Amino acid sequence: MKKWSLLLTLVFAMSLVLAACGGDTDKESKGSSNSGDGENGETAMASDQTFNINIKTEPPTLHPGKATDSTSAAVLLQTFEGLMRINQDGEPEEAMAEKVEISDDKKTYTFTIRDDAKWSNGDAVTAQDFESAWKWVLNPESPDTDYAYQLYPIKGAQDAKENGGSLDDVGITAKDDKTLVVELNNPTPYFLNLTAFYTYFPVNHNVAESSDDWAQDAGDQYVTNGPFTMESWKHKNQIVLKKNPDYWDADNVKLETINMYMIDDENTELQMYKNGELDWAGSPTSSLPLAAIPALKKDGSLNISPMAGVYYYSFNTEEEPFNNANIRKAFALAMDREGIVKNITKGEQQPAMALVPPSIWEENSEGYFKDKDVKKAKEYLQKGLDELGLDKLPTVKISYNTSEAHGAIAQAVQDMWRENLGVDVELNNEEWNVFLDTMSEGNYQVGRMGWNADFNDAINFLEIFETVGGNNYTNWENEEFAKLIAESRTETDEAARDDILHQAEEIFMDEMPIAPIYFYTNVWLNKDYVKDVDVSPLGEIQLKWGYITEH
Repeated sequence: MKKWSLLLTLVFAMSLVLAACGGDTDKESKGSSNSGDGENGETAMASDQTFNINIKTEPPTLHPGKATDSTSAAVLLQTFEGLMRINQDGEPEEAMAEKVEISDDKKTYTFTIRDDAKWSNGDAVTAQDFESAWKWVLNPESPDTDYAYQLYPIKGAQDAKENGGSLDDVGITAKDDKTLVVELNNPTPYFLNLTAFYTYFPVNHNVAESSDDWAQDAGDQYVTNGPFTMESWKHKNQIVLKKNPDYWDADNVKLETINMYMIDDENTELQMYKNGELDWAGSPTSSLPLAAIPALKKDGSLNISPMAGVYYYSFNTEEEPFNNANIRKAFALAMDREGIVKNITKGEQQPAMALVPPSIWEENSEGYFKDKDVKKAKEYLQKGLDELGLDKLPTVKISYNTSEAHGAIAQAVQDMWRENLGVDVELNNEEWNVFLDTMSEGNYQVGRMGWNADFNDAINFLEIFETVGGNNYTNWENEEFAKLIAESRTETDEAARDDILHQAEEIFMDEMPIAPIYFYTNVWLNKDYVKDVDVSPLGEIQLKWGYITEH
């Protein structure tokens, strides 16, 4: 997303997702292998270390505490850095923290901040910057903090955000400038991964306290601590990043300039790539034209890698007829997913009949129902109509954000539902930011959504739907489902926890507040001279290690 996310996403990654964000692809697929005529057989680095990429659209926000989408994440991952960073092997490694100590009961984490950790304005990065940033997200008065639940493993966090509990009781304590102590409710195996996620990024508390609008534009107020700083932000046009000379690991950052264009048209992007105006096209920040994919596959230039993400249609369960579970099941089973991935997306996506991707739960390759089970769909339809006291379905509207692929999928589903269910379907296309508002305000019936994993655990897909709000646009809640999610957080036995989460997914898929369509892949092109740009199975792109060779 994450709004989409969710969201934020992605051609399939950004264009097809909204969403949300380690892992790794092999070196060759990242353009990371070296060859040529330099010393030791390696191609020499180019004198001009400029990297040009398309992020497709204006980021909804570049405030780490407000971001929920993949477009914003694509920028924030370059300009900010958390206590940890996901490395090229997909594992969390020390970043702003030079050391972390974990208590024997695995509930207390003590982070030591690097002495050479600096903000782009010269200030030292302190433990207070983390404490204030995290508590700002947890403050009920803070606006647009849909990702606050990512902090809920921390003691007292949920109580402060949702129940009026004191922020002083939250288990986040800056003992001194360089020591941050974090107390958890329960052992959380993926907590270090969370500290690499953008909701956990620090914010310079002096700057934030002096201005609520510090993250609106590039300039002196937009103070960051990552490998790159933001030189300019021409809204709806282009963002320019520059290497941060004061970054603690600047010696390992080779790129000097990153130009991030906002080109909404996939064909224009591809043409710019062919003309040499872009060094990268497609996932995970944008899209490739669907019609071009077969030829790009054939000539060997297309990169495809797995991604822990799901593309789905969200049902507004407060709007008739989708307030009825049998109607929702009818619409879900009346889709031809195999036809969509073979004839439309063509990027080796996998039909989805479950919520959690098979890269996390292998058994979900099969899922909970048969694809294109029209007979069963009609049975559910009749049950639902009887329960609602209707003779026929009313006209239904599918909403989606601007993208060739989203439009093509919506048109295909429109035909499937008309043919298989006898329902009239309208299509509603909106620009990204408008679309996010439409979904969050509940002004829709069926809406395109996508979710990329923020960390490699099933709970990241399930907990979205624990309560209404945040990234749950379905308005669906289930007491037993929420109870199981809560129970999983206190279960320390891995197999037992896995069983609890499977039970939760079974409830979810029986209620069907969404219709899963396919599991994502990353689909992109990169020039041969682009090396070590990391494309993650979580739908993230990291440019910290990237560089350009002579060409």
